[in-house]
Amino acid sequence: MKKVICLLFFALWLFSCNRPDEQIPNQSQEEYIPKPYVLEYPSYFPAPFDTLAVKQMTVEGVQLGRMLFYDVRLSKNNTISCASCHRMDKAFSDPAPKSLGINGQQGLRNSMTLTNMAWVDRFFWDGRADNLENQVLIPIQDPIEMHSQLPDLVQKLNGIPEYGPMFKKAFGTSGIDTSRIAKALSQFLRSMVSSNSRYDKYLRGEINLSPQELLGRNLFYTHPVFTTNLRGGNCGDCHSGVLQTDHTFKNNGLDLVYQDNGLYNVTGNPAHIAKFRVPSLRNIALTAPYMHDGRFNTLQEVLLHYNEHVQRHPNVDPIMSGTNNPDPNSLELLLTSSERAAIIAFLHTLTDSTFISNPAFSNPNP
Repeated sequence: MKKVICLLFFALWLFSCNRPDEQIPNQSQEEYIPKPYVLEYPSYFPAPFDTLAVKQMTVEGVQLGRMLFYDVRLSKNNTISCASCHRMDKAFSDPAPKSLGINGQQGLRNSMTLTNMAWVDRFFWDGRADNLENQVLIPIQDPIEMHSQLPDLVQKLNGIPEYGPMFKKAFGTSGIDTSRIAKALSQFLRSMVSSNSRYDKYLRGEINLSPQELLGRNLFYTHPVFTTNLRGGNCGDCHSGVLQTDHTFKNNGLDLVYQDNGLYNVTGNPAHIAKFRVPSLRNIALTAPYMHDGRFNTLQEVLLHYNEHVQRHPNVDPIMSGTNNPDPNSLELLLTSSERAAIIAFLHTLTDSTFISNPAFSNPNP
């Protein structure tokens, strides 16, 4: 009997010594320590909105996000990537008034630029996403844009050999899920800083602007007051600060009746009818056409709208009443052609050629 018991214990010991999970380490649980990514931006920029998300950025996470951004396999039929509607040479906007999505379907609005996304707190023209992690998943799922189901996308990426190691390096452990897809994409977008335009160089004291550009800058940031003969373009009231936006939603008098009611579609608040996000004007000369519906093809057309054609919609922003016009009831700015040309010259100083040629933002697999 003792012999049988001894043999039994010996067998159990032998079996335990040869258990595969004890003899071979579980490679999927081995940790990788990602390298922190340092987001560089000028001292005259304000702090990014989501400072915690910025602190959590990693070099590997940004690289993964860049890979995903350009990958058409994020769409249901492998034809549309994020970059399809956000072209690098157009400061990551789309030259089409309304972008074409999956199967050639036309989108509802003009694609916004992805310039300096770390300094945006409400996303899309109607503000329906309140952080980048939510924003990046919406086009992927939109039936007009990329039309992917998130569980299907996770399964698809799990089947692509190169992504497994990249996700592990980006997040320290193995695993692909929706949250990590969103975090990687948002890290890449936050890394895309534009801060080397001629206007930036002027702010840093490296160059001087021309007399016409300086006149345009003064007009841009001046609120006109007719009674004191203070002439201005009234642009900086909405496109304020070094980022050229006050981060609000406004009605700029495009129409009396709108087909698209913007922020109201999200909030249901009548005071928000036909209000749209005030975009940054950095790289504005590259991002035509303009407005939420891409109705204006040139900056000249934009200036003519504000100068002569602002409509008195019930929700038109009160700031629009600041004009160079002696008639207090008029919304016409009455800028001269040379003043409009000066403002446009200033807007061109906001173009950052290094932003649209930075290899760190380019397609990793052209």
